[in-house]
Amino acid sequence: KVPVAEDISRYAVRLAAASRPHQDGSLEYVNEWVNWGAGLRAAQFLVLGAKARTLLLGNTHVTVEDIQALAHPVLRHRILVNYRAEAEGITTEKVIEHLLETISPEVK
Repeated sequence: KVPVAEDISRYAVRLAAASRPHQDGSLEYVNEWVNWGAGLRAAQFLVLGAKARTLLLGNTHVTVEDIQALAHPVLRHRILVNYRAEAEGITTEKVIEHLLETISPEVK
């Protein structure tokens, strides 16, 4: 069993939630570029994947870096960019990069 601090779990939830357009508090670039965002299961799999990564690296607890390392593989197929994004050359990968830059871990 790999422990996950509550702050780390909340960070995973915030990352997934931030990818959803047209919600209360949605980021402007998400509203402009994203047609469909990641659901709650994405946050669950971010944490689960981070636990596996933690074990593979021989660490004892999940870190922000573990969540961030799994963001692309977990979110890549769960975020659908719209035609505007495609026309502007914005890919799902770029949206995820923006999310990682924008959403603060806020870990104590």
